Amino acid sequence: MLRMIASRLAVGVFVLWGATTLMFVLIRIAPGDPATILLGSDATPEEIAALRERLGLDENPLVQYLAYFAQLVRLDFGESFRSNQPAMEVVLDRLPATIQLTLAATLIAVIIGLALGLLASRRPDGVVDRIVSTIAILFQGMPTFWVGIMLILVFALTLRVLPSAGSGSFAHVVLPAVTLALPFTAIVARLSRATLTEAMREPYIQTALSKGLSRGEALRGHALRNALGPVITIVGLQMGTLLGGAVVVENVFAWPGLGTLIVQSVSYRDYSVVQAAVLLIAVIVLALNLVADIVNAALDPRIRVGGRA
Repeated sequence: MLRMIASRLAVGVFVLWGATTLMFVLIRIAPGDPATILLGSDATPEEIAALRERLGLDENPLVQYLAYFAQLVRLDFGESFRSNQPAMEVVLDRLPATIQLTLAATLIAVIIGLALGLLASRRPDGVVDRIVSTIAILFQGMPTFWVGIMLILVFALTLRVLPSAGSGSFAHVVLPAVTLALPFTAIVARLSRATLTEAMREPYIQTALSKGLSRGEALRGHALRNALGPVITIVGLQMGTLLGGAVVVENVFAWPGLGTLIVQSVSYRDYSVVQAAVLLIAVIVLALNLVADIVNAALDPRIRVGGRA
């Protein structure tokens, strides 16, 4: 177990370096100059040049990168060009809203996905299984932004039962969480259906059935535990995907999280905030994957043995 954790942490360091370096390059090759955006179109060339010098943007890109990397080593993430606040403080202020939305979407996806997977696996290739498979394909194929707009039109504008945007109450979470959860629900449903169907063919399940257990009891009492490993792994991986997908959903519903912050910061070329947000998301994704691996190893002794080999 310790060897597995150490190897994941070592890989994680390289992933963080790659993510921060890629974002450093991408945001600087994008059209637009932060100094011009901050000062406006009426600024003189001298004023723009002076601001660029103050922000360190007149330096060679390699010099800027080395300075940025030296700051990261000291855990200094720079300051926001727009607010003159530490970039990481600006990001952390928005993080709770994104975590709230991600956890709500994950809870919806896991509960509904596992329920659909259990229903489908009771009679493989039956009517229910085909219905569940069709629903999963639809959920996974619908564009997130379109789903969000349709939910707003139906539940906010037509039925007027839920707010269309903003935050502050449980009702505000429902529509963005459901929008974010639908593709994830499809993945959990299809994976749990496949793993449960495979588990039901194992000899120990046949033994349990021969001793008088019903198929449903064997499914819930024996097969489900052994099928949870892959589901837990995909939950850890998909929670990272949800953080990325939240960028679209948060902007559709004006949700005040990291997604809207990143879009606003990219528009204003607020380099430090974008870089801090991407780094934080990368750290969270790596941590979730590590937790998923640890839980999976705790559920399946074969993984623990493989980790020490």
